Amino acid sequence: MISNKARYAFRALLALACAPEGEATASADIAARYAIPHKFLEQILIDLKKAGVLDSKRGKYGGYVMLRPADTVTFGEILRLFEGPLAPLSCLSRQSYRRCDDCPSEAQCALRREFGAAYDAYRSVLDSRTLADALRGGASEDDFANGEESDGFVRRMA
Repeated sequence: MISNKARYAFRALLALACAPEGEATASADIAARYAIPHKFLEQILIDLKKAGVLDSKRGKYGGYVMLRPADTVTFGEILRLFEGPLAPLSCLSRQSYRRCDDCPSEAQCALRREFGAAYDAYRSVLDSRTLADALRGGASEDDFANGEESDGFVRRMA
């Protein structure tokens, strides 16, 4: 299961991706509309800005905007940003590889082989699906409101 922080990040990103290009959206508006604690959302948006996904604008019409096009932001990238490595075993991780202490042979390890196959499929989907893909599938801002994903959105993400 992904954390609330990651779920809120996805909701905020999808909301921002729905906004007209270059139009800033205030974090307070996102928080109120999607029932996200505002201070927590601000921390998330700052992390996304540091990662080069968002930019912020100051002033009366300030807020956050997508820095990168929605078709270049993958679900895998954002999930790694907030959850860390996606691999179910440390010996499968590309970023945080560590050999299992109790494994005599990675080449013959049944756990590594089976979890590796599942992980490859999971990673392939997450790294190929973008925010734009989710939005093209018919999702709208309301699909992400109030902490409830629509069945269609969940199906498109699978």
